[in-house]
Amino acid sequence: MFYPETPTLTEEYIKIITENSPKTTEVIKELINQHNPQDMLDGIKYYESENDILLRKQYYYDMNKKKVVDDTKTNNRIPHNFHKILVDQKVGYLTGNPVAMKSKNEAFTKELNQIFSEEFDDVLPELVKGASNKGREWLQPFINEDGDFDYMIIPAEQVIALYNPRDKRKLDLIIRYYFLADGKTKKIEVWDDQEVTYYEEIDGIVYLDVTVEENPASHFYFNETGYGWGKVPFVEFANNDERISDLKTYKRIIDAYDLTVSDTQNNIEDIQSLITVLKGYDGENLQEFMDNLRYFKSIKVDAEGGVDSLKQETPIATVTAQLDRFEENIFLFGQGVNPNKENQGGDKTGVALKFLYALLDLKSDVLERKFKRSLRQLMWFACSYLKLTNKGSFDYKDVTFTFNRSMIFNEAEQIEMFTNSAELSMETRLAHHPWVEDVQQEIKRIDSDQEKEIEIPYNNSKIDSNKNNGGKKDE
Repeated sequence: MFYPETPTLTEEYIKIITENSPKTTEVIKELINQHNPQDMLDGIKYYESENDILLRKQYYYDMNKKKVVDDTKTNNRIPHNFHKILVDQKVGYLTGNPVAMKSKNEAFTKELNQIFSEEFDDVLPELVKGASNKGREWLQPFINEDGDFDYMIIPAEQVIALYNPRDKRKLDLIIRYYFLADGKTKKIEVWDDQEVTYYEEIDGIVYLDVTVEENPASHFYFNETGYGWGKVPFVEFANNDERISDLKTYKRIIDAYDLTVSDTQNNIEDIQSLITVLKGYDGENLQEFMDNLRYFKSIKVDAEGGVDSLKQETPIATVTAQLDRFEENIFLFGQGVNPNKENQGGDKTGVALKFLYALLDLKSDVLERKFKRSLRQLMWFACSYLKLTNKGSFDYKDVTFTFNRSMIFNEAEQIEMFTNSAELSMETRLAHHPWVEDVQQEIKRIDSDQEKEIEIPYNNSKIDSNKNNGGKKDE
């Protein structure tokens, strides 16, 4: 949620924009200037392995104690993509299998399956990934040029959401801003519950966008008639109550891991060249001493003369222990499953596997709860569309959402439980069998096999009797 300074000021901003006050463009620019999506951008960067370590520079201090960039010094910058592993785990765990939408009304279920088809099965994982990286992601429902209900993801870093100060659940305005391909032209959209107004920023000043034919415009058009949804057509998919990225809980540990590995590699490479000590130093000043050390790996000292070598040892055992501790904490605070050698393989029992997934379950529970609320809001728009197009009047609350989590399980243990649960119905047992994907289809196959078992002896007897009669059929 976005509250510039105070809820009272938010209410004033909303009023100025909705009433199209002369100050509207000034307020829009101020809100955009106040918007700081850096945490969201960090989540995207770390997911793409663009960690902060890649920006690290090496320095030295000159004679005037001035900090100077040293481009000659060994500077390994090694990022580690723990964040992507943790996010992909959650995405695959929650949405690796399609989320089931079902209503008691079969006609409603049929319409939902047509609207939210395989394409939505691909969109939902992207929403989970976006929310995990940024703390939230947005989905915009609309009616496309073919008159069909459609939706698209709007990147959260482009969105400023203004909620009603008196009812924090009510979305009053959405301001979306983004740059065109030239990287200079900024386009701005302001959405309320009935229409959208287009602006653009030129040389730091916000104007109405004169390139748009109709401005303001209706939310959508159907049969050449413009309509407003009656609600701001944006649905927020939040990662958690705080709307923070998963990265925020372990970013500093990843940074420390990157730094430790990079510095260790620097030391290993530097050790390849021993520092030579030349006895009999005749240097003119400390700067010459430091330059010789940095560039030539050698120094001269005044003494009786001679050459010695200094060798630096890297404490590998200490470094390894520290890295192991960092890795453990990353998966602990990231609430994920550490895919290291200790957790791989083995014939783990169901209890052990559930314990392994415990933290991922907790994290996923929070996101699932938030997403179910968002999906229900999306159903409101879908029901409005179905009513508008005379396809039926349905209650958006009459939908259940089932997240079929993708968890590794002990297959042999599952089959043994199936065999030892004969007191349960066949349908219940088949629903938990690891080889069965469609329970009803499997029941039909079982019934078919049982019928064949009855017919086979009869057919065999027919064949045998034919043979006994010289191959002739019985009269």
